[in-house]
Amino acid sequence: MARIAGVNIPTQKRVVISLTYIHGIGQAKAQEICGKVGITAERRVSDLTDDEVVRIRETIDADYQVEGDLRREVAMNIKRLMDLGCYRGLRHRRGLPVRGQRTSTNARTRKGKARAIPGKKK
Repeated sequence: MARIAGVNIPTQKRVVISLTYIHGIGQAKAQEICGKVGITAERRVSDLTDDEVVRIRETIDADYQVEGDLRREVAMNIKRLMDLGCYRGLRHRRGLPVRGQRTSTNARTRKGKARAIPGKKK
């Protein structure tokens, strides 16, 4: 099992698919990394040599922000918005949708499970 950026990537899948298991790497970045390292998209992780795994690891460390660093930066950006007290920060603080979605209906993912209001029903 190959370990890249602190994540055990699956060995039986193709390299491009396996790299997407790392937080911060999607399909496009995975293909870009494979192109830089010179690995074809059809190769499986189990077929990679140790040298190729090391090259992938070095490329990711040098050029991309992934896993812990990325999560920390996103959390700091949200915390900054909340400290500023701007509209987006207030929405984060209250646990409501941040990007202008409606809240009278829907928005259950962000608001949580619906709670009954006592005395509402007549």
